[in-house]
Order: sequence, then C-alpha cells, then structure tokens
Amino acid sequence: MGIYNIFNTKNGKYRKTNIRPLGSPPPILDSTLVEISRSQIEKFLKSKGFFNAEVKSEIKVKKKKAKLIFTAKTGEPFMVNKLTNEIPDETVKSLYLNSKNTFSRLREGMQYDEDSLSNEREEIYHLLRQNGYYDFVRPYVKFSPDSNQNNNKVKVKLIIDNPIDSTDKHKVYRIGETNIVIAPSTEGFTDSIKFNKRSFNGIRFTDLSGKFRRNPITRYDFIKRGERYNIDDEKLTYDRLYELNIFKNVKIDYLKNKDTADVIDPVILLIPQKRMSNRIEGEIPFNNATVGFTLSNTYTNNNFLRGGEKFQFQVKGGLQSRFIDGKSIFSDIYQRDFSVSASLTVPRLMVPFRIPMMGKNGIPYTTFASSYLYALQKDITIRRIFINSITYDWVETKSKLHSFTPLNFEYRFGSVLIDTNDKSDWDKYLANKQLFEQNSYNITLLGRKDFTLGMKYAYSLNADKLLQNRSFIYFRGNIDIAGNMLQGLSRLMGNKHDPSNGDYGKVLGLPFNQYVRPEIDVRWYKSLGAESQLVTRLNMGVGYAYGNSTAMPFEKLFYAGGSSGVRAWQARTLGPGNYNREVITSAEARSSSFGIDQLGQMRIEANLEYRFLLIRKFFGGKLNGATFLDAGNIWNIAPGNPQPQTYFKFDKLTDQIALGTGLGFRYDVQFFVFRFDIGLKLKDPQFVGEDQWVIGKFINGGKTFKANYLATHSPDRYRFLQYNFGIGMPF
Repeated sequence: MGIYNIFNTKNGKYRKTNIRPLGSPPPILDSTLVEISRSQIEKFLKSKGFFNAEVKSEIKVKKKKAKLIFTAKTGEPFMVNKLTNEIPDETVKSLYLNSKNTFSRLREGMQYDEDSLSNEREEIYHLLRQNGYYDFVRPYVKFSPDSNQNNNKVKVKLIIDNPIDSTDKHKVYRIGETNIVIAPSTEGFTDSIKFNKRSFNGIRFTDLSGKFRRNPITRYDFIKRGERYNIDDEKLTYDRLYELNIFKNVKIDYLKNKDTADVIDPVILLIPQKRMSNRIEGEIPFNNATVGFTLSNTYTNNNFLRGGEKFQFQVKGGLQSRFIDGKSIFSDIYQRDFSVSASLTVPRLMVPFRIPMMGKNGIPYTTFASSYLYALQKDITIRRIFINSITYDWVETKSKLHSFTPLNFEYRFGSVLIDTNDKSDWDKYLANKQLFEQNSYNITLLGRKDFTLGMKYAYSLNADKLLQNRSFIYFRGNIDIAGNMLQGLSRLMGNKHDPSNGDYGKVLGLPFNQYVRPEIDVRWYKSLGAESQLVTRLNMGVGYAYGNSTAMPFEKLFYAGGSSGVRAWQARTLGPGNYNREVITSAEARSSSFGIDQLGQMRIEANLEYRFLLIRKFFGGKLNGATFLDAGNIWNIAPGNPQPQTYFKFDKLTDQIALGTGLGFRYDVQFFVFRFDIGLKLKDPQFVGEDQWVIGKFINGGKTFKANYLATHSPDRYRFLQYNFGIGMPF
C-alpha cells in the first residue's frame, strides 16, 4: 500500500484518474462487506460440521482507521455416525460400491465436512463417465444429512437418482463412427460442410483445407469405435491434438446414433492455426573491454509435410570487437561467428520396428537436425563444424522425459591461422607468442581436423513442475559417448594405435574422437508459502578422453560463470582452478585469448536461492525478488596443459572454489519472466591465501585494488559486481 500511495497520491489526495498499477490500493471500510464476511465465516464453520456456530462482528474506529473483530462460537462439532445410500440403479450401485475404496473420503466416525461430500460427488461423476455413462451429470448425486440426533451425531445418506425424464435406468453408451473434420481455413467453419464419403477403421476423415494427411491426425484419436464411452479418452484426445501445435481450436461433440440406441458418434471439429512464422532476434553481448552483437532469423513451418511436422531453418551471425581509444567501436573486430541450421521434427517415433503406442502420456518426437558453424578468432584460428543428428524424444509419464540420440555425427575442420614456419606470419606470431605458449593445449584443439561419431541420452524428472511453487526434487542427467564403435571396428581389423605418440586411428584420413561426457543437474525446490520458495542446486559434469583420443573436442569443454551459474562472474571468466590471467604478460595476447583460455574438462557448481514476492501489482505483472549464494569452478583433468594450477586437486578444493552472492529481480507478466541479477564476488580463486576474499577489497580499498589489477591484467578490468539480464528463471 505504501508503494501505491507514492505513485497515486497528489497533494495528500488519491488520484481518481491515471491510476498507476503499482502496489495495492488502501482497503476502504464497507459495513456491507463486513456483514457478508461474517455470514461467510459462519457458513464455512457449519460446512465443517459446526452446525451450532455463531459469528459476531465488531468495528472499532480510531483516528480514521477501523479495526475489525470477528468472534466465533463454534460449539461442538457433529460427527458422522452412519453412512447409507439410496441408489435404485443396481448396476450403478455395484460400480460405486466396488470402486469407492479407491477414492472415498467418507467414513463413519469422521467429522462432518461438506468438502468431502463435494469430492465424493465429483469422483462418482468421473467414475460413471469413465464407464460409458455419457448422459450422467453431477446433479444426479445428492446427499441428505440428518442431524436430528443426540450427542452431536449426524447421519449421511448418499442418493444417486435415476434419469428424471425416463423410466429407464442410466444408459451405457458405446462409441460408433467418428467424424474428424478440419475447417477450410484459420477463420473456422462455413455454414455448410460436405463430409468425406469414405470411412476407414471407424473414422471418417474430412479435410476441408486440403493441407493435412489422415494418419498423423487420426493417430492421436483415442476415442475408438466399439469401446465404451470414457471421458478420459476424450480428454486424452483433446490434449494430444492441441499438443500437435497445428490446431488453434479443438472441439469434440457427440451425436446419438439414429439406428442404435446405445451408440454415440463422436464429431471432432478442428480449426487450423497459422502454419508459417518468422522470428528475428538480436542480442548485444558486452563486457568492460569488448562489445558485439548477434542477429538471427528463424523460419518455422508447423505443418511442413501435412502431418504436423515442424520444420525450422535458422541463419545466425555475430561479431565481437575490442574497444580502442580514439577509434570507432568496430575498428578491431577479433571474433566472427556464422551458422546455418535446419531441423525437421516428426510427431512420432520413426524406427524400423514396431513399438507400442506411446502417446498416452505425451506425443513422442523424432528430430532430424543438421547445422554448419563457422567461427573466426582473429590471427589465431578458424573453426568449421558440420553436425548431423537423429534424436528420439518420448514421455514415460508426465514427470519422466527421455531423449535418445542414436546417431550424432560431427565433422570438424579447423585451422591455426599463424604458421611459425612462414616468415610472413612471424610478426603475427611474435605479437601473440604468449597466447600460443600459455594456451597451446586449447589452440591445438581449435585447429584440429577430426570427426565424432557417437550417441547421447538424457533423462529428466519433474520438469513439468518447474514453474510451480511446490516442494519437489528435479533431476536431469545426460551422457555423451563417442568413438567406441569405430574403435571396436578398428581393433577387429587388427589396427593398433598409440595416440600419445601422435599415432591416431583414422577413418577417411581423419582421426576420430573417443570420449565420455556425463553431466547431472539436481535441484531441491522447497515451498515456503504461497509466494516464497527456497531452491538448492548442484550441477556437475566431466569430460574424459580415452582410447583414440588424448583430449576432448573444444566444443565439449566446460565453462563457469554466466547468468545461470556462478552469477558474480561473466561467462568464461572463471577458472580453471587457480588460474590467473596474469601469466599472459602481453595485453594483446590476453585480449585475443578471451573465451579460449578459461575452459576445462570438469565443472562443479552449487547454488542456493531464496525467492519471494516484492510487489503484487507492478505494471500489469508481479515483481518478485531473490537472494542467492553461488559456488563453483571448472578444472582440467587431462594431461598436457602447461598451467599446473588449473588441475583439480581434492586437497586444495577449498582454495579452488569461487563464491558469489547477490540480489535478483523477476518481473513476472504471466507468459514471460524478465530477470535481472546483481552478483557480488566474495571469494576469487585466481588469487592466493587471504587475498582470495575479495569482498574485503570491495568494502575497503576497492579503487586501489582495481587500479593495481588493471596494471597487471590490461585490458581486463576487475569487476566486483556482475549484472545479468535474461528471460526465464536461472534454474
């Protein structure tokens, strides 16, 4: 209310026009609402078994502020001493009595509670609609409580009436022929509809738009001819047809068959949605010494082959430039990126063998993807990567998701731009000599020509609950394995290789990668009330090369920092281990190596975040807050890196862990969450001993510390605070 008053008062009076949606308006006393509240409290108590409850209200006014007091005399609660039923339809009665133990909350000896009666009515309605009773409606179920007894006892009688307009009992219906009709356009149906003359397997498919194939649509119709009507099959059909993401409206009606009294014919009316879309996105990544931009265009066709297939084609490009005094902003472009990618997602599992229907918990998908990436690091390397994959995604339950990539082919043909044997490149080499000496390991990876043939698998638990304020555990684990099949074939052919001596197994003249890369993400979400939540997270991953490889591919290395990791550090500026960029004494080499030298084969990150409500009404949305504590780092574990301080050592783990804290703001507009986090460094592992606790420098002597750091790390500047912008929650 204080926030509301700041923005909506003028000269001591409340605004009557141009009211700004910030905060909550002051509650004005209304005696009519007081009486309504008193009556509602009394009704609530009686619904909970306090039949003799009396509630009185009192208003006390002092200095134009009212205090409301509601006083309730509940009396003794009434207890259920007998449950009876009156169900004239013996079939319905038998069905209810045989099933009630699975859902009923009613029992003798319980306190009378109308919520339990309402639950019983809803469960009976659902039970009968599951078992063919299409005409059954909730008003058929009634309860007759009798409290005219001694000792606060009440009898409860359940009544399930027969149909009013018929002497017959409740009728069980079977499913007849289904009509699936697709509207001619996104505008909907015209006045007259001409049905398809042909029917196949109990389904008459009529596509008035001419843009859909039959099988991909009928595959997710679970209302089958000859089966009993079941409301669950109806709901499942609704869910899957909407999930195809090609219809903006789905409506299921039933027509009673004229020839057979106990048959109903479903009619599924579908209105298609817009088929094609184009999205242009841009971002501006920057730090204290560089600035750049990325621009992408994504074309999407949601019904590419007339069967709900989703085709996407994306073109993306960007560059990064260094700031140089006295020159234009893009005078020194040191990094360029360009990529082209295409994917086709089919709403079923395309496998060469028969599998059971898997659509009851969610639509399975098969995705064919191909992409090409070109990346230039000025005067250092060029990376070219061609990737092709086939991925299967399916739903075991709503909370258990699987993703399996049986074929993942990656062809890399990078190159190092400076040849030390070429005299024309010698000046470039001298300028970047330290960069090549200190980061020879990663630069060698960037310049390798090789390929990867492997597979991937990912499993996630409770991903459907991530946007809910509930208590649960989220888990996601994935593993990337490559090279084993090729290594096995190589051994069967009698080939022997020693990668440590540069003797790699090759296919088509190129060495192949062999590695394993598991990663897990475990989170515990604890609800602390309607508007607050505590989240803890542990993310760990490791990449290990073996067999035909001595090193992981460059793109498979881990980095730390960023808006979803240790947020007090910019991405790719933390670690590995106790690594300090001071070892690169050349300012130009230090600038050129950004994004290359701070990578590793192992990562451990942990986060603790408390989320809470700040302002309920804030420019049409809610403003939430967060406080957090992050810890983590990356490390090297493979031999060959010239920096020993970058390696993981268990006895030095406490000295190698980075700590950061901060505050966050989340602007929630229901469909999107805009996030802004401010991270503050507490402990920085690039320093030694007590100097790691940089929070002391931030509080006292920060300017001197930053000036000394710039003198030894130019053009890098030390930043105690890191700002992170994003859409969606960090985890």
